[in-house]
Amino acid sequence: MNFSNVRDMFSRPEDDGRVRASWESFLSNGDASADSLRGLVEDSWKRCIGANVDPSIRQAASPLAGPDVSILKYQLRDLLEASKPVMVLARDFLSETGTVMVLTDQKGIVLEVEGDGSTMGPAEKVHLLPGASWDEAQCGTNAIGTAISLGQPVQIHSEEHFCEGIKRWTCSAAVIRDPVHGQILGVIDVSGLSRNYSRHSLSMVVATANRIESFLAKKELQFRIRLMDRSTTQLSASDGAGAILIDRHGFPIKLNENAPSLLTSLGCRIDLNNPDRIEGISTGAEPVACKDALPDWLRSEWVEPIFDNGERVGSVVRVPNRQSKFRVSKPQSITHGVADVKATFPGAKGSSPELQQAIDKATQLAKSRVPILLLGETGVGKEVFAQGIHSLSRYCDGPFIALNCGGLSRELLASELFGHVEGAFTGSRRGGVAGKIEAADGGTLFLDELGEMPLDLQPHFLRVLEDGQIYRLGDTKPRQVRFRLIAATNRDLRQEVAEGRFRIDLFYRVSVTSIRIPALRDRQGDIRELTKSFIRQLCEQHEVEEKIFDPKALEMLEQYSWPGNVRELRNTIEGLVLTVPGDVICHHDLPPEFLSDSHGADDSRDDVSVANLSGLAKSEFEQICKVLRETSGNATLAAKQLGIAKSTLYLKLKKYSLDESMDSWRST
Repeated sequence: MNFSNVRDMFSRPEDDGRVRASWESFLSNGDASADSLRGLVEDSWKRCIGANVDPSIRQAASPLAGPDVSILKYQLRDLLEASKPVMVLARDFLSETGTVMVLTDQKGIVLEVEGDGSTMGPAEKVHLLPGASWDEAQCGTNAIGTAISLGQPVQIHSEEHFCEGIKRWTCSAAVIRDPVHGQILGVIDVSGLSRNYSRHSLSMVVATANRIESFLAKKELQFRIRLMDRSTTQLSASDGAGAILIDRHGFPIKLNENAPSLLTSLGCRIDLNNPDRIEGISTGAEPVACKDALPDWLRSEWVEPIFDNGERVGSVVRVPNRQSKFRVSKPQSITHGVADVKATFPGAKGSSPELQQAIDKATQLAKSRVPILLLGETGVGKEVFAQGIHSLSRYCDGPFIALNCGGLSRELLASELFGHVEGAFTGSRRGGVAGKIEAADGGTLFLDELGEMPLDLQPHFLRVLEDGQIYRLGDTKPRQVRFRLIAATNRDLRQEVAEGRFRIDLFYRVSVTSIRIPALRDRQGDIRELTKSFIRQLCEQHEVEEKIFDPKALEMLEQYSWPGNVRELRNTIEGLVLTVPGDVICHHDLPPEFLSDSHGADDSRDDVSVANLSGLAKSEFEQICKVLRETSGNATLAAKQLGIAKSTLYLKLKKYSLDESMDSWRST
């Protein structure tokens, strides 16, 4: 502790009257020179004046919204895990003491509050609750904010607080530091109404902070052991390259024998005894978080993430030996047109920059084991991307198993995912059956429409991802599985989390990294190439002579908004291949909706007038109406009967203005 004497360490209730007089004098003329005022308190008051803190406030600012608190807690899960044992104990050992224990992040935002139930009410009145910030520049002098400002344990009693509404409280706080690198990670605080003042609360929080730091040190050691185990090959020096092992926080922890001389030639020196953090290296799935933040000597393609069981445990920087033929392995650049795109990423068709950006990212991530979340509208080709990632991954020799989570009942989806043993339910298959997860062992599992997975199934699937074990329905014996997960959705999963329909822990597990696949209307330059490819493929499939589009027909295809994306383009071309008798598809052979769309129809194509429907659109409209009547407006059953995802059905209901008619079908 950095105190000049013991007197500065603790508050003294007997001085409350003199401290109050000093506070009033300080606010009036900036002078608080009374002997009863501790130096650290006076210094804090001066910082509060400099930050324009209002001394009349009676509580902290309104806390963050629930979803934002959940995201913050997930980001600080290591700190919360380390603090959980003492926070659980606080419920009991602070009972009837009139005090609560508070855990905050490094900025003073409250994460957890535990302790005497009778004190929870007063604590909530001053916003001593999750999501509220107790930063000194917002709430004035208080143990949490002042401990962060000073970087040392602090006790603030009653009148020593800068703001009027908090002067009823006595608080003791100590910072929690990263045990390896020393940065402040958070604060542990014990607070109570001033009548419950105790000098011992300061020593309690210091001991608690030390205990949390010891837990964090143990966990960090485990991470480093995993990192060392997974980086043996990357540290090898057979090609003369230098290798720098980077922990998950961006600090170098090991150099191979070639690294020092190569770094010197680049004008860089790394001292492992007192290392500086290397800025710009991500802690997520992507190797580099910000290329502009990297130091001048470091190129982004030299950075490779290290994963263990799908979790990023660190990175390795491979510095090439300029005297050798060493080249850092990286995905082939997608910059030389369609031929390169096809060679690098199977199944991708198109050369637009929007598509190539998505392909670049997919190609880069294919070599890792981390889950990938594919984002995009219905019909953009998410499964094509998933298959391309699989074919370029280390799991390419294993199976590719796909399952659409939409349009299935909860029971059927559970059986499809997890499988079942004989007798698990009525109608279960004799001998049992493996589910899609088990079938994907050694390969890739692709889950489409992930956002439609029922909420009560999500924790079971999360457990599979975390433990690598699966239980068939009705079974008590776990089965080991190892697979690469690729998920897809056209929903905003963050919004689903905020509205309670998707678990935040599963969201962060499946979206370690994401790829947004552009809609077809955003890459219209690819339509001609896609059209030619589908013509060749479909004419061969249906054993008809290959056809061609006349120039005006191609122009109309390019002007169409394609609400159904690539899937709609393929289905349209298939219909034309089967119905146009000649070798040339002319513009007048196209469905009527293409003509209206090419003359300036709204790209969104919402609220379509039923009277103007014709061709494929009219047929689709009539089929949806028929199925909705048969299912009495049950969207799940209707989607299943139509063979589409429920979310796709809702889009079509809106398109044809049928969403307002659902209630009438349900009542018939």
